[in-house]
Amino acid sequence: MKTWTMSPRHGARSLRKWRPFVAVSSVLLAAALPGEISGQSLRGSTSSLDRQNRVARAHDFTYIATPAQIERFVNAGYLVRVPASADYVLHDLSFPYARPEVNLFISRLARQYRSACGERLVVTSLTRPKNKQPRNASPRSVHPTGMALDLRRPDPKCRGWLERVLLQLEGSGVLEATLERRPPHYHVAIFPQQYAAYVERITRAQQQYVAGGGRYEVRPGDSLWEIARRHATTVPRLRSANNLSGSRIYPGQVLTLPG
Repeated sequence: MKTWTMSPRHGARSLRKWRPFVAVSSVLLAAALPGEISGQSLRGSTSSLDRQNRVARAHDFTYIATPAQIERFVNAGYLVRVPASADYVLHDLSFPYARPEVNLFISRLARQYRSACGERLVVTSLTRPKNKQPRNASPRSVHPTGMALDLRRPDPKCRGWLERVLLQLEGSGVLEATLERRPPHYHVAIFPQQYAAYVERITRAQQQYVAGGGRYEVRPGDSLWEIARRHATTVPRLRSANNLSGSRIYPGQVLTLPG
């Protein structure tokens, strides 16, 4: 059986030695994701593509070249099959596979989207090998790494909700989202380690909310904005619930969380 390798320049190696999630240093990830996120209009940019490719390299992701290589990555567990769901539609996908964090993102977003809009989210593309990219695809696309997906642009009644959520997540540094025009869709590149950590923080905060009876103990490094975001509320509501005149809080302080 013929084995394959790719240039070390792309952070790839033989399948036998390839690792899906390398323990990347915090310094490298910080370099891959600047603290100040731009591109908050979904228009896309060269810097957005730069970020997507830096994250792919930081995670040591291979740019898959052929359908046969996708099959090998699935068999090795580096890509997972995205299952059918009552919350989303997989529309005409040749390769219904993605990184595990992309699968997690789809399931979470689609559940919230259906609850907010009353319809199913439509996923139009996931992992694509380099030799199956459409003609208008950027040569720097991260679809061949398995960390990207395309979402159909919905009708206006749901469009605003979806765009607000994508911009919020982009602002949190866990993805890059771009509105593509031909055909109209959203290209979303998930940053796997960052998104997994984001979900873990939200889950932990929700558990603390339940265990604490709607109260939260401030930890070092917390801010009102961060606490409000974790608990799906706003800074003004947090201030009102706790009779705060400003945004200053301190570790150990117990806050009441608005319902």
